[in-house]
Amino acid sequence: MPEKVLFKSESDQSRAEIASYLRTVAENLENGNEINLKSGTESVTLDPPARPTFEVKAEREGPTDRPGELSIEFELEWDENGGEGGESGQLEIE
Repeated sequence: MPEKVLFKSESDQSRAEIASYLRTVAENLENGNEINLKSGTESVTLDPPARPTFEVKAEREGPTDRPGELSIEFELEWDENGGEGGESGQLEIE
């Protein structure tokens, strides 16, 4: 299935700044509000359903014998036609 990027922003931020962005997303999700993403002239508004699929992924990229790049990715997924996500094991984040 082809992918079209609707919005992308990538910049170095402090841990506190990232936490603030995540808090805003969490508050919007909790209150049933849309999520507005803006950077410069780019913007997109998304309205997740009540039960989207939540994917959390930890990755390491790079050579196996030398230091690489580590990442944590958080992704919300849902069908545009109103379908809700699937179900897997219970997630725990500590």
